[in-house]
Amino acid sequence: MPYTDPVWFTSLRRMSYGLMLPVREGTMGGATPRFADLVEMAEVARESGFEALWFGDHLSYEQGGETVGTWEAWSLMAGIAAVVPDINIGPLVSCSGFRHPGLIAKMTETMDEISGGRFILGLGAGWNQPEYEQFGFPFDHRASRFEESLVIIDDLLRTGTSTYHGTYVSTQNAVNRPRGARATGAPILIGSNGDRIVHAIARHADAWNSDWQQNPANYAPLIARLDDACDAIGRPRESLIKTGSVRFNADTPQEEMLAYIRAVREIGLQHLVIGLEPRTVESVRAFGEVIAGL
Repeated sequence: MPYTDPVWFTSLRRMSYGLMLPVREGTMGGATPRFADLVEMAEVARESGFEALWFGDHLSYEQGGETVGTWEAWSLMAGIAAVVPDINIGPLVSCSGFRHPGLIAKMTETMDEISGGRFILGLGAGWNQPEYEQFGFPFDHRASRFEESLVIIDDLLRTGTSTYHGTYVSTQNAVNRPRGARATGAPILIGSNGDRIVHAIARHADAWNSDWQQNPANYAPLIARLDDACDAIGRPRESLIKTGSVRFNADTPQEEMLAYIRAVREIGLQHLVIGLEPRTVESVRAFGEVIAGL
């Protein structure tokens, strides 16, 4: 059953900002980020006006014919949530194919407790086939597997119980206790632009993320398709939080950044995830000046 009142965090801004943290080898100004580095970056992000921290959820990447390693996202998020206060935390997005949906719901509840109600469950169907093959996860029927997983996760987070018998995943009188900081459970954000997943977003998500869009004009048709999916099931369009993602380089002129931000804010985005290159503490501080100027 769709929500008329989405679970989401309150911001004093018309559109809030989130920072994509580096988790792969060689991605923090050319170095591999260590936990202490990420704690420092998270603290600087909070001080610079960011209201959320986002983590990629991958097991490995293939880049130039070589395998690039990455830290496990949920472990990092738990550590950051425990030591960095007053900022929201979530995966952008967590791959549903890596974990049973019942486990994802339990992990989410625990993360909501650790963070004191600051966790956002970002979910997606996954796309990076080599890491599936490396670690033995099935890559077939990803959309169908994702849709089934969402039913279980939604039930466990919203009602605390789940009985579901699907083609790919099942539960039988599963119980999600103890509950975390929020009786409603953490918000569910789904990242996808696929024609099929849009219907699952309308049924189960509190928020949607666009994936990375460098052109503000790309958002209008994506949002129109979401609105149509909400209309089809009688869900109020405004009950689905719309969020976006963009990458800015160090040499991107500030006026160009501001123009992009103002454009997507006018479109109706309520949160924007920023990916910075290089991914350094200095670049985070510099972007804080952009936020301050809005």
